[in-house]
Parts: sequence; C-alpha cells; structure tokens
Amino acid sequence: MGKRWLDRYGVVVSVALLAAVVALVIFTAKTTQEHPEAKSIAAQAPLTSSGTEVFASADGELRGMWVPYFSLDMSRENDKSEAAFQQKFDTIIENSKAYEMNALIVQVRPFADAFYPSKLFPWSGYLTGTQGTDPGYDPLAYMVQSAHKAGMQLHVWINPLRIQVHDVPQTMADSNPYVLWQKDSEKQDWCLPWAESEGVYFNAGIPEVRQYIADGVREIVENYAIDGVQFDDYFYPTEDSAFDKETYQSYCDSLAEGKTKLSQQEWRRANISSLVSLVYTTIHSIDDSVQFGIAPQGNVENDLAIGADVAAWCSTSGYVDYICPQLYYNFENPTLPYDTAAKQWRAMVTNPDVRLYFGLGVYKAASDADGGTWKKENKILSQQVRLGRTIGCDGFLFYSYDSFQREEAKEEIENVLKVL
Repeated sequence: MGKRWLDRYGVVVSVALLAAVVALVIFTAKTTQEHPEAKSIAAQAPLTSSGTEVFASADGELRGMWVPYFSLDMSRENDKSEAAFQQKFDTIIENSKAYEMNALIVQVRPFADAFYPSKLFPWSGYLTGTQGTDPGYDPLAYMVQSAHKAGMQLHVWINPLRIQVHDVPQTMADSNPYVLWQKDSEKQDWCLPWAESEGVYFNAGIPEVRQYIADGVREIVENYAIDGVQFDDYFYPTEDSAFDKETYQSYCDSLAEGKTKLSQQEWRRANISSLVSLVYTTIHSIDDSVQFGIAPQGNVENDLAIGADVAAWCSTSGYVDYICPQLYYNFENPTLPYDTAAKQWRAMVTNPDVRLYFGLGVYKAASDADGGTWKKENKILSQQVRLGRTIGCDGFLFYSYDSFQREEAKEEIENVLKVL
C-alpha cells in the first residue's frame, strides 16, 4: 500500500513545491512594481483546424459570451428534435453577434455528462429529460460548425469535478462514472459525496481520476475542431478537512521517512495543479492551436481555499493559455471593488504567454445585488471595459447569454455595447 501511494503522490508533491516556490518569488517581485503593458493578441486572425477565420475584431480583443447549460436546455421543450435544438443555437449565435461577441463559451459538461457522444460520460439529461438517453444527433458538432460559419470561436466549458449538486441531477444514468465506480470496491473512493451541498464530486486526490478527466478533454479535442477548453471555478466544494480526509491520510502514510509532508490545503492545491497541468499537456499534444483556459473566482483568497493556485498558473508555463477571473463586482463593492481586483489580476499574470481576460457579471446589472449599488447608474459595465483596456487585459467574457435578455438591464447593456 505504501509504495502504491508513493507512486501516486510523488509527482504531486514535486509539482506543489516547485509551483509554490516559483509563484511566490515571481508574484512577490511583481506586485511591488507597476506591471508592464500586456502583450496584445496578434492582429492576424488565427484559423481553426477547419480553416475558418475567427477573432472577428480588428484589434484582436476577445469578446466572449458564456452560454450555460440552461440556455441550451431542451428537457422542458415540447419539441426536443434536432431541428429545434439547432434553431435555439442559431438564435444564440445571431443575438451574440448582435452583441458584438466573437466567441462563445458553451457549457458541454455541467454534471459529469455530455452534450456530445462520449465513451466516458453519459448524455446530458438537459437534451432529452433523462441522463444517458441519446437525443439522436450531435449537438456539439452542430455548435462548432455553426459558430465557425458565423466567424466566431467556440470554446467548450467543462465543470471538472462536479457530478451532482443540490440533488441535481436527481437521477444519474447507469453509465455515469459515479454509478459505475460505486459498484467497484477498488474505485468507491474515486468520487466523494458532500452532504452540505447535497452533491457528489470527483476525488482530485486520486491520480486515476485526474487522468479520467483529462481523457474526457482528449476525447473532445480529438473529435471536434474547437478553439478552446475552459474549466470554471468549481474545484474543491469545501474547506472542511472531512471531505477527503481518508485520501489525504493515505497520501501521508505513503511518504517515505524524511519527506516533507504537505498540509491538506497544500496537498489539495497540488492535486488541482496536477490536473490542470495534465489537461494542458493533453490538449497541446493533440492540437497546439487549441487554447486551455480557466475562469476562477475573482477573489484570490477564495480560489486558494478551494484548491486553485491561481498565482502559479498565471506565472508559470505549462498550466494555462489564458486566465479569466470572474470579476463580478462593481466599483463600490465593499469587500473587493472591481478596480482593485482588476489591477491585482493584471499584476499576477507575469507569464507573457498567458492571456488575461476579465469575466463581467451582466446578470447583476440593474439588480439588487451588492446592496443595490448596481442600480445607482447604468454605465458600470462600460466603465469596467474601459478600465480593463486601460490596464492591458486581452478581452472580456460576459456572464451570461440569458442576462442580455433582461429588460431591466436594457440601458446598462446598451451602454456597454457602445464601447464593444
């Protein structure tokens, strides 16, 4: 058992120590001085593997629309046909183009499921109403083809660890990895339940699980001419040590005498960084033009608490091609104002090969969020775009597609469109 766990975790320990030292040295040095202007994206528009030109904006700025799974939900539709899905997605493209977007970030795996035929994950229940049921067509193939035809990039958005949350989905398919692994005595710890969120999550402390997630990414990159893969901010669901205490104890027991033991939080961050590095390497071994990005929380302390070592990813090669913090704060946020967060992230991205995008929260526009401060004026988002450009970010992603349809946010949206 000891050697088995040493084999499993030796790489994790090395990755953690190296990343921590490099990130600390670089981040500390850079935050004491003004960050140089970020490298702009090349004006020459790149081509997808299908030969379609993307990056519609002349200045190379990425302007992306997050399209969550519920914007693609067919389960409540009377007409669940392929034609109905295509019409729904065609409308998303048409509207997104009107909103001056040149990229779509489409959620294709929200709950260890798939909006495409997969050998590793069951069909998403949001296509038919039942997880594991084949809708009879390939949604992702159509989305890639249609986006490229419209001159837009298509990035697939994946939840890396989430299988179920708040009892959603209520029923899992027999082919769901959680259901399969619970029947295997050697794999029952590969997924972990967490009662507080009424959920189940992949156990990132198991190397075979990290490989399974990476293989799921490989399957997409090999079969579709996508432009990017994006993980969101769902990593460890809790800071509570009880969540994965048995896996962590196995790691501790595996250490040879004299080896440095990582704390549980350090070990978790090492697990996630190992996963991120593995996915990055997997993608670029298949198609070097496909970008790998992560959209972490905008609050760095929160990121560290859930295992996301964002400082390392922003400063060290081999993790991400882009980082897009979710800066869903306005300028009056008492905890973390937008301008403070934006400048912090600009200073953190010290690797010239990592692009920096800002995620903006359209869903908060004209709402009661943050003590009603989003109702004080209707130019918050446009001011956020202007500041982002001033400090040298490479583009913006907007959350989310449905939020652009909100009537109460009409003036706010009209104003931000004037600067896009």
